[in-house]
Amino acid sequence: MNEWTPICRIDDIPVLGSRRVARPQGLDVAVFRNDQDEVFALLDRCPHKGGPLSQGIVFGTSVACPLHNWTIGLCTGQAAAPDDGCTPRFEVRLTEGQVFLKSAELASHATELTRPVAGPTRRTACA
Repeated sequence: MNEWTPICRIDDIPVLGSRRVARPQGLDVAVFRNDQDEVFALLDRCPHKGGPLSQGIVFGTSVACPLHNWTIGLCTGQAAAPDDGCTPRFEVRLTEGQVFLKSAELASHATELTRPVAGPTRRTACA
């Protein structure tokens, strides 16, 4: 197996935006690009309530979760204080405009994590 998996060209990721990478198991990986053409990769799951970070707003080296505006560091996956939590990050390589993710991480890193499921509460019959 190759050590690095080609994902896309850097130009395929919008500036201050992201692109999702589906995996055979586990949640998608979100690949982000900032206004300095730096590329980062995190599990597409906010540590707070599981929001899709790929739909967040990128600024500097952070992304704001679209659900509750938590700020997550793109370099570390760590939530900014006073919030507390971390989302797994993935190693990224940028070579001649091509974005690569580490193959072993794509296959096994954080595959056990799931997104919380929202929905109606169960109602019980009144006696």
